[in-house]
Amino acid sequence: MKDGNASPSRSLSDAEWEVMKVVWEHGPLAARDVYAHLADEQPWARATVKTLLRRMVEKGWLSYTRVGNSFLYRPAVSRRKGMRAAIKKFSERVLGGALSPFVAYYAEEKHLSAEDVAELERILKRHQ
Repeated sequence: MKDGNASPSRSLSDAEWEVMKVVWEHGPLAARDVYAHLADEQPWARATVKTLLRRMVEKGWLSYTRVGNSFLYRPAVSRRKGMRAAIKKFSERVLGGALSPFVAYYAEEKHLSAEDVAELERILKRHQ
């Protein structure tokens, strides 16, 4: 399996998403480094972080390399592919596959910037 191009087998929990963001941003990392990046924001024990990392490997989101007595974790799924999978799952589960409520929410609640609107227009033009 090539790093960054795998297809995740299962979705991530909220805690796993926090770990995934750290690994995308700073990876490859040892478990202690993931713990250190999250220590200010999450009250988790090191054992919890190790459990999350193990589960994420099992789910296909992370891969690892053994280095001495440690493991270096790296994304097995690119950020783009992971985000797309999460949005698709949310859209199917909550919105019945409809995209317009999702876009409408962001347009109305998050006050899209002119750049956001221009990007959406470019995307829509490509798909017409």
